[in-house]
Amino acid sequence: MKYRISVDTGGTFTDVVVQDDRGKVVIGKSLTTPDRIFHGMRGAMQMAAGELGVSVETLLGEAGLLIYGTTHSTNAIVQGKVAKTAFLTTRGFPDILVTREGGKFGPHDFSYDFPRPYIARRHTFEVDERISSEGEVVTGLDEAAARKLAKRLVSDGFEAAAVCFLWSIANPLHELRMGEILAEEAPGIAVSLSHVLVPIVREYRRASTTAIDASIKPLMQNHLREMQRDLVAAGFAGDILVSTSAGGCTHVADLVEKPVHTVKSGPAMAPVAGRAFSRMEDLGDDVIICDTGGTTFDVGLVREGELKYTRETWLGGQWMGHLTAISSVDVRSIGAGGGSIAWIDNGGLLRVGPMSAGSVPGPACYGKGGDKATVTDAALVLGYIDPAYFLGGRMKLDVDAAKKAVGTLATELGISLERAAFAIINIANEHMINAIQDITVAEGFDPCESTLVAGGGAAGINIVPIARELGVRTIILPKTASALSASGMQFSDIIFEESGNCVTTTGRFDYEGVRNTLDEIDTRLDKASEQLEIAAGGNIRREYTVEARYLTQVWELDAALPSRRIEGEQDVLGLVDAFHQSHERVFAVRDETAQVECLNWRGRMTVSLGKANWAGEKTAESGSGSSGTRRSYFGDSIDDVPVYRGQDLEIGCTITGPAIIEEPTTTVVVYPGSTARVSANSNYIISL
Repeated sequence: MKYRISVDTGGTFTDVVVQDDRGKVVIGKSLTTPDRIFHGMRGAMQMAAGELGVSVETLLGEAGLLIYGTTHSTNAIVQGKVAKTAFLTTRGFPDILVTREGGKFGPHDFSYDFPRPYIARRHTFEVDERISSEGEVVTGLDEAAARKLAKRLVSDGFEAAAVCFLWSIANPLHELRMGEILAEEAPGIAVSLSHVLVPIVREYRRASTTAIDASIKPLMQNHLREMQRDLVAAGFAGDILVSTSAGGCTHVADLVEKPVHTVKSGPAMAPVAGRAFSRMEDLGDDVIICDTGGTTFDVGLVREGELKYTRETWLGGQWMGHLTAISSVDVRSIGAGGGSIAWIDNGGLLRVGPMSAGSVPGPACYGKGGDKATVTDAALVLGYIDPAYFLGGRMKLDVDAAKKAVGTLATELGISLERAAFAIINIANEHMINAIQDITVAEGFDPCESTLVAGGGAAGINIVPIARELGVRTIILPKTASALSASGMQFSDIIFEESGNCVTTTGRFDYEGVRNTLDEIDTRLDKASEQLEIAAGGNIRREYTVEARYLTQVWELDAALPSRRIEGEQDVLGLVDAFHQSHERVFAVRDETAQVECLNWRGRMTVSLGKANWAGEKTAESGSGSSGTRRSYFGDSIDDVPVYRGQDLEIGCTITGPAIIEEPTTTVVVYPGSTARVSANSNYIISL
């Protein structure tokens, strides 16, 4: 294939990264078009195609692979723009989503209400059936009542149904039959079955994940199929993969059936890119990854070269939001980005976010009707952004509109225009620093010992003061920083993950039950890989883990299996030792005398697509003069600061701050006390 394309659609911008068969990499960026996602994709592809000197039609016609990532499902969940969904559960257990799972940051803080369930209690329906924890049928499914319920869902206008019966993970008989009845009586309703989607112990997590999956299924089915049809109609004939929350990608058909795996799938790719860029520059395996978009600020972590995963992905805030229990790259998101709106609260204090101007109407400087001051407006007022060179000159910014929006806040605060703009940037910085500390310092990781990889269109504006506050000395700002998640897709693999349930203890280990569970996991992994032609002949790796805990503990940790199967006592001892190490790493203590209880078993199959071979585009080793100066403000005074164009800087060139480096899709602000060097890979290495 001549071209390999990756696309990431965010709430504000759509990013495209294209790599040709010689290793040359170009990026394209365009405003996201929520009504028809392909229009924004085409605009970004047109920009990338222009960099390659070809038409969009040629680019699509000669591309062999396109990987697509999106925040579409995440945004729909957070904003409540999902399908009308019914929750079907075993009679006697209607409050699983209401009572949720324990947890609260301030146990004595009663200033906020208990969170509402993801699916309203009035949309919960009890079904007469009961399976025991051993898988025995205690009460048979009342099929007549089930059919009556299915017809009621149709008449009441439900678009989706989440079916989560008690102990269906031990025996799925009733869930399967309920699914068949819904297919017969309500064929237009999208259905999710809990034992198929996430067969794990812990009722709330299984129910919540199933409810979320069902609620976004109509939306994402339409979204993905429409995107696929539009690409084919535009001349694309290659393979289409979709990125997943696990940091890999898979075929469209699989995600149409399990769209919950698209939740945070775009942001999950940023740590993949961060690890690749840190290795590319030989700057270590401990990496903090920051991705600053127009709507959100995402932060992830790589420790000892491994992505940090979680089984707890909270949407809308930990404990207060909604939980998915699927395996995903641990990415924390807050409402802070280039489009975050600055406002003054009732106490007269300046706030920034979490509300965002998005792409419509966008920041005031976009000239599309927005009148609220945003982080982008503040950066423009401070002289960090060239209004005539935004998106490489394809979009002109309105300086007067930005000054008017920021000036309104400045007047109310009684300070100068520049001080108000600088305060907006600093408050956004504090939000971002807190998000980074939550995933590092709060979990025993010292940011001073790591490299920071910055991405997103707004990353270069404020990453230096953020790193300085954290004690980080080295920052990598990749040449493709403005499309960091899309860049990660260029380095990603195909990943399939399946899980199964078998509760056992190491003192009385259920060898047969665990063997059967792992065999079933392998069967499902084999079936998934067979459906994807591009996986044939690829480098395949399988890994197995178990969620386990010391007997009488409440929460589980992941432990890697020492071998593909647990056949004898030595394998069990190896599993116990792996759990001891995991527990000691997290809690700094291990209990050699305690039995280990194993609950949920998982298998992950990784198929390598072949890593991107990115070629540096410059060969000279000399510096380059600035293209002029711009009056900028860094907190003390307004000064003339040298401005450089990225394409004019040669490999090895070092720029000393204060200075500004302009790329077509991002701006790098080199603050006083820092330097930026162009690496052999054409990335910027910023030193503090």
